[in-house]
Amino acid sequence: MSKQVINTNAAPAPIGPYNQCIRANGFLFISGQIALDPVTGQIHAASPEEETHQVMKNLSAILQEAGQDFNAVVKTIIFLSDMSLFGVVNEVYGQYITVDHPARETVAVKGLPKGVNVEISMIALG
Repeated sequence: MSKQVINTNAAPAPIGPYNQCIRANGFLFISGQIALDPVTGQIHAASPEEETHQVMKNLSAILQEAGQDFNAVVKTIIFLSDMSLFGVVNEVYGQYITVDHPARETVAVKGLPKGVNVEISMIALG
């Protein structure tokens, strides 16, 4: 088995001992993304909608670096600070994932990095 590290400056740099994405055995394993602006390093969280848009832009940039787009996604994991955000996040997510919807789960967790409300990771064909 071989694995390839995939990182891009168009998405936030990892803030720990991990990479943005690993390609292995025909799949892309994309680390959880939060609403960090890759240029400023600041959180974009004026609203849950804005926060989710930034998360999806970060995921898109990583997919593009790997030569893919949202159509290649087979699994999404959404972490929320509170399940009351489900509707808002789901609406924004649906603007990016428009066809061939992947398998998905959404869970509320006690806390997320940097106090954000949304973190999303993905597995895609790669």
